[in-house]
Amino acid sequence: MVSPPPRAAAALAAPPAWLRGRPAPRPLMGSQGGLGSPGNGGPGEGESGEARKLQEGRAARGKRRKGKGKGKAGAGQDGRGSGAEGKPEPPRAKEAAGLGAEAGARAGLGEAGEGGGSVQEGARRIIRGDEGSAGAGKEAEGRDGGRKEEWRVRTGRRGEARPARAQGRGGQAWGHLARTETAMAVEAAEEEAAAGEPTGRPAAGPALLRLPEELLLLICSYLNMQALGRLAQVCRWLRRFTSCDLLWRRIARASLNSGFTRLGTDLMASVSVKERVKVSQNWRLGRCREGVLLKWRCSQMPWMQLEGDSLYISQANFILAYQFRPDGASLNRRPLGVFAGHDEDVCHFVLANSHIISAGGDGKIGVHKIHSTFTVKYSAHEQEVNCVDCKGGIIVSGSRDRTAKVWPLASGRLGQCLHTIQTEDRVWSIAISPLLSSFVTGTACCGHFSPLRIWDLNSGQLMTHLGSDFPPGAGVLDVMYESPSTLLSCGYDTYVRYWDLRTSIRKCVMAWEEPHDSTLYCLQTDGNHLLATGSSHYGVVRLWDRRQRACLHAFPLTSTPLSSPVYCLRFTTKHLYAALSYNLHVLDFQNP
Repeated sequence: MVSPPPRAAAALAAPPAWLRGRPAPRPLMGSQGGLGSPGNGGPGEGESGEARKLQEGRAARGKRRKGKGKGKAGAGQDGRGSGAEGKPEPPRAKEAAGLGAEAGARAGLGEAGEGGGSVQEGARRIIRGDEGSAGAGKEAEGRDGGRKEEWRVRTGRRGEARPARAQGRGGQAWGHLARTETAMAVEAAEEEAAAGEPTGRPAAGPALLRLPEELLLLICSYLNMQALGRLAQVCRWLRRFTSCDLLWRRIARASLNSGFTRLGTDLMASVSVKERVKVSQNWRLGRCREGVLLKWRCSQMPWMQLEGDSLYISQANFILAYQFRPDGASLNRRPLGVFAGHDEDVCHFVLANSHIISAGGDGKIGVHKIHSTFTVKYSAHEQEVNCVDCKGGIIVSGSRDRTAKVWPLASGRLGQCLHTIQTEDRVWSIAISPLLSSFVTGTACCGHFSPLRIWDLNSGQLMTHLGSDFPPGAGVLDVMYESPSTLLSCGYDTYVRYWDLRTSIRKCVMAWEEPHDSTLYCLQTDGNHLLATGSSHYGVVRLWDRRQRACLHAFPLTSTPLSSPVYCLRFTTKHLYAALSYNLHVLDFQNP
């Protein structure tokens, strides 16, 4: 091997200006100065002499500045590699290579590689910025001829040479990036573990958690609402377990307006039962937030219906359809549709079979298709039509002319009267039985002793009448079937009456009296325990628990100068809507 000229060797061995003012690097624990003979299977002077050689490196650095440093060649037995022994790495090597480029630094000092090497070559590679990639290549070739080399960093972790990442980068920058990526990965794993719900039971815990789920469901089915809430605070698995609809169904059926009928039918299967029970407590305690959805410039007698996320309300001789916003407590101001056809105000309307069946003060019945502009109206009565109902393709109507009529809804037979019934009284309300076998009329109770009479739908004959102790003028303003054998009525006599045709037709099963002796214009029920009524003065909406006699809560919606009856009210499990003379009000029980 031919050594370079002294001046060239001194120029190559002398570190650049940017290295001279820097402190000496701290030696890496366990680093090796050079490769010995591959046949001997170890470093040039053994790992025990590494510390001494690294300490000598500081003294040797001064000699290298004067150009006197030379590589100490050592050839392997098989002649495959040679390198310098015991030479310390320049300060740039450690900072340039970092944890991922330690092999490149050793190669820059003259570690064994194919074709030989020297300190001058290592310095030359450092200056060219090629220390990472060249070192990694020489190290890989040196391992082919001898045993695999292991090295350790200060923290005790094993590092692998990463020439692609170490090339052209500082060791400090790469170390900081590695630590940052590691910290980010740890934080992400912790957040994922905290947010994720456990799919299995906890490994350790009380014996209760190790019971079969069927037995645990049976035990929890005896708990009340407060106990289930406390149990859900024990751990995440129990919180998920206690949210099961089966545990809350029994509680929901005993709650107010939870979406279950008296027979156990779930009317809102898409909503969690637990969430419905939470909102039900607001109905029981009367916690709600009042708002106004619509206003009118002149006095109206509006009627309304709900269907899905849409609200239909009559204003003068029009019926307007609005869409609820997602919160359910506000409307899109622009109506979805406007249905017209009457010459006077719309008194009443119902939704049936994608149709709107309306009754007007002009004595006509209108049939409107909801999703098209199809509208048909025909003369039905000699005076205003006060009420109308439609089920199973049959329309029944009641009028001020003291008659009730039956009509078909079939498109080819619209306007053809099937039966005309003389009621001897003005008809204020009407409803068809769920069995489609009969219908009930509520009259003014002036020409007949009973305002409630049931008629056969097929023949038009009187079947029976309900009650016998009504005072004169105790007209029925609203009536509704709750089941084929039970119905509710209210009106001028200030009572809400519950009738069961299976027990007695002469006396109601239960009655609730309006505390302020006001006429009751409308009523609505959830099919189970909740009952809502609208009074004639101050827009008072009352909530009743049918298991009690007294009123549960009262909400006056107007003040003295603007006293108005509640002409119509509807509610869902979260909101109650009341239509008055000038406003459409909402009571929000979901966000009180």
